[in-house]
Amino acid sequence: MAENGKSVTFIPRHLDLVEACKRGDQKAQFELYRLYNAAMYNTTLRIVGDSDDAEDVMQEAFLKAFTKLDSYRGEVSIGAWLKRIVINKALDFLRLKKEKLSLEEAGEIGEIVDEPGDTGDVEYKAEEIKKAIYKLPEGYRIVLSLILLEGYDHDEVSTILNISNATSRTQYHRAKKKLIELLKRN
Repeated sequence: MAENGKSVTFIPRHLDLVEACKRGDQKAQFELYRLYNAAMYNTTLRIVGDSDDAEDVMQEAFLKAFTKLDSYRGEVSIGAWLKRIVINKALDFLRLKKEKLSLEEAGEIGEIVDEPGDTGDVEYKAEEIKKAIYKLPEGYRIVLSLILLEGYDHDEVSTILNISNATSRTQYHRAKKKLIELLKRN
């Protein structure tokens, strides 16, 4: 059972690959990369918002993962371990480019509750939603992506981004509201 109460299912084949990678087996490294690169690319793209930058960041994340593989202890799945590295690399990239919206500047307010009827009964195509997400301010996009698309909760997001839980909740609700506005405009 993982710390967060969710059970973790390990795939023995992947653990064998990890061990082979630790021994420097390049075929195993390629196979591990092949298994996870699409998911990690999508995670990176949702955070950085540009496909070329996402590709670069993902490559750097995999390089770091392969050089730090000895620190992998198997406490979480290899996919979760890789995703954490990818997210951290993507956030570092944003910090270095100084494009990141200051999440704290938005101010902290208490938990915002969804109002009934906020979203209406409108259906949108996945591509429309994806385009609208990329139009969100970076801080909103990051929090929304981590919660909605990556499945993190507010406690995890606040830890990853080094913000308060209330700020995570505020940014998430503002992101949803802004996303709905963007979708209604189109």
